[in-house]
Amino acid sequence: MTRIIPASALAAALLAGGLAATPARAQYADGGIKIGVLTDMSGGYSDLAGKGSVTAAQLAIEDFGKTVGGRKVELIVADHQNKADIASTIARRWFDTEGVDAIFNTNSSVAGLAVREVARAKGKVDVNSGAGSMALTNAACSPTGAHWSWDTHALAAGTAAALADDPKNTWFFITADYTFGHDLEAQVTRVVKAKGGTVLGSVKHPFPNADFSSYLIQAQASGARIIGMANAGADTINTIKQAAEFGIAEGGQSLGGLNIFLTDVNSVGLKAAQGMILTTGFYWDLDDRTRALAQRFGARMGGRMPTMVQAGDYSAVLHYLKAAEAAGTDDGLAVMAKMRELPIEDAFARNAKLRPDGRMVHDMYLARVKTPAESKGPWDFYTILKTIPGDEAFQPLAQSTCKLVTNP
Repeated sequence: MTRIIPASALAAALLAGGLAATPARAQYADGGIKIGVLTDMSGGYSDLAGKGSVTAAQLAIEDFGKTVGGRKVELIVADHQNKADIASTIARRWFDTEGVDAIFNTNSSVAGLAVREVARAKGKVDVNSGAGSMALTNAACSPTGAHWSWDTHALAAGTAAALADDPKNTWFFITADYTFGHDLEAQVTRVVKAKGGTVLGSVKHPFPNADFSSYLIQAQASGARIIGMANAGADTINTIKQAAEFGIAEGGQSLGGLNIFLTDVNSVGLKAAQGMILTTGFYWDLDDRTRALAQRFGARMGGRMPTMVQAGDYSAVLHYLKAAEAAGTDDGLAVMAKMRELPIEDAFARNAKLRPDGRMVHDMYLARVKTPAESKGPWDFYTILKTIPGDEAFQPLAQSTCKLVTNP
């Protein structure tokens, strides 16, 4: 049976660990709420997050009325350059000297895990909607931290499960050589083996990387039927483009898009991406609510539609503001308690809840990339194949290794 550590015990644990749990105050420090979007503004993940994540946060602030408890909401932005040291330095400065109450996005697991440790030590909120590492809700879980949009378990539960349905399938991975890539490969391997498939090998590449020729040659030589791309952003785009040059499909092998974003498909084009199976937590053309958000987003982003990460940023910021107003304070523990208590239902989140380990559980979607003939226009890229209920997509709480939850 899963047991959630009571709030009193949690507070005692925080004190024992050297973090004083600040008493809830019926006020907001510095005259209002200040939130920071810490993201990749210029690197390999800037397309799927970056400026679009900032725009999504701005939309959420506007939708909430730009104030909390009658006090203004301020937004600041910084580029972590996908580096842990830069991310932690910015987070520390924001919390210590600039009055930031909460940090959002932090795409890239190396940056996200670094920020998580700073936020935990300061008793501040961090809501990660960009990184995929399972560590964020396992070993690195925090009483003031949340993991919002997706993770590697959800990708494996959707894409890998669908691609591995044939037990005769064999796999070879091209994997980004850092926490996220290793985590994604491990999660997909777990699903493949459970379904009777075989992993023939893997090769690790640096992040970021431009030339995938040697890795694709190794993947071809393995004879694996599926080449799993355990990477993201520009690395995934480069892998797909160069795989076409190597004639991967013509040779009878398939690319497994384990972490495909809408912007990736836009970059490589439907001709190269058509038929790929992927898992996403958001698609702009899903229903009236997603289309309404996407139209407003697109009006500010030159017609671009939001990715899962960017839509998740909108949801996370909006829910944080609701919780901060309901709590009557910007105290990290008090606000996060309200975030877990309040219902989550918006343009991004369906059937959602925030668990004690910080995992925001919501429905995910298995999708197929359309052919050029099927697409009716710009950004009309996906056919939704099925809805994956959140409790099936994300790691069961009973399997969590988060110290805020105990399992016998």
